[in-house]
Amino acid sequence: MRIDIDSYREIIDTLTRNKSRSFLTGFGVFWGVFMLVVLMGGGQGLKEMLYKNFDGFAQNTVIIGAEQTTKPYKGFRKGRWWAMEYKDIDRLKQKVPELNAAAPILFSSWRGGNTAYYGDQKTTPRIQGTVPELVEIIAPKLYYGRYLNEMDIQEHRKVCVIGKKVYKDLFKEGGDPCGKKIRIDSTYYEVVGVDYSSGNINIGGRTEEKVTIPITMMQAAFNRGNEIDVIAATGRPGVMMSKITPRIRETVARAHYVDPTDEQGVFVFNTELMFQMINNLFKGVNILIWLIGLGTLLAGAIGVSNIMMVTVKERTTEIGIRRAIGATPKMILSQIISESIVLTLVAGMSGILFGVMILQMLEMYNTEDGIIETHFQVGFWTAIFCAFVVSSLGVLAGLAPAARAMSIKPVDAMRDE
Repeated sequence: MRIDIDSYREIIDTLTRNKSRSFLTGFGVFWGVFMLVVLMGGGQGLKEMLYKNFDGFAQNTVIIGAEQTTKPYKGFRKGRWWAMEYKDIDRLKQKVPELNAAAPILFSSWRGGNTAYYGDQKTTPRIQGTVPELVEIIAPKLYYGRYLNEMDIQEHRKVCVIGKKVYKDLFKEGGDPCGKKIRIDSTYYEVVGVDYSSGNINIGGRTEEKVTIPITMMQAAFNRGNEIDVIAATGRPGVMMSKITPRIRETVARAHYVDPTDEQGVFVFNTELMFQMINNLFKGVNILIWLIGLGTLLAGAIGVSNIMMVTVKERTTEIGIRRAIGATPKMILSQIISESIVLTLVAGMSGILFGVMILQMLEMYNTEDGIIETHFQVGFWTAIFCAFVVSSLGVLAGLAPAARAMSIKPVDAMRDE
């Protein structure tokens, strides 16, 4: 039992006697783990920042719009302007059953131009009218209140959901604005919600600059009749939107005497393709991160192995004497591997902690209104996996030095002395 206690004491003594050498070797492992953690957390944060451009958008969304035709069709010349109508929603649901939801959107003007007032404050938002079903396609991030509901549509209620910028411009004192009324031109609307969505990919302007009202109220207040500017739709789970896009275009085009092959005349924007490109990009980035991190870790482990080989060589006599007084090869093996594991694990855990601290600082920098805008941290199980990899490399790094130590014979050790 005394030999075992001495063995573990020897681990500390060895690392203490070779402080500078152990520090340089451990730094290689520390740097490898640190780089791996920071790269993984940074890659996750970068991916989240990129996805924020699509904030709220379902990944299988299509946006349908009416543009100037570029092809003649059934007696109509090219270059004709046309508009979609409310009936197109029913046509799409009947002809394309793969769609899960389809919502019409109406704008007062593509360039804004309306003015909203609350007390002495004013701003120039974009006004859009839509239906509650839009939340299944473009999910709002409600900071206060609620979104539009069916009763708002049926009763033509004068209610609105305001964007983040509109809220900050009109309600500079802060607080919950729900129940208060704002004036848009000459009509008063009761605020029922505040949408904090801030994606850069949007329909008819940034969400934070919009005021959303029921589409029935929009049609009446702005005299738009049955016209709609945009249709947003999403497919059922498992449906590839790229496969049904031609059928969507054909359904809308034929109803308005537009050539079904006129891709510019019937504009269909498919977010599914963009999400696929981003996912494929970050798959490659993740592979590159793991290659760089594991490569750096492997280099550190080789350094640990080399330093342990030097240590074993310097302690040839000590190991021989221990063998002579009864130490078994298993004891020598466990001692050398334990030294290697301690060195790599201490350096590795330090690298994980320091990397997490740097990522936490990045998160604090990306905080607004007490809300973390972008998460840079690695997952708990990812950190555990890194610790497991470091421990495994410690074992591997100690195998060659341990084999050399076990091969030392007491007689050869005395002769070396």
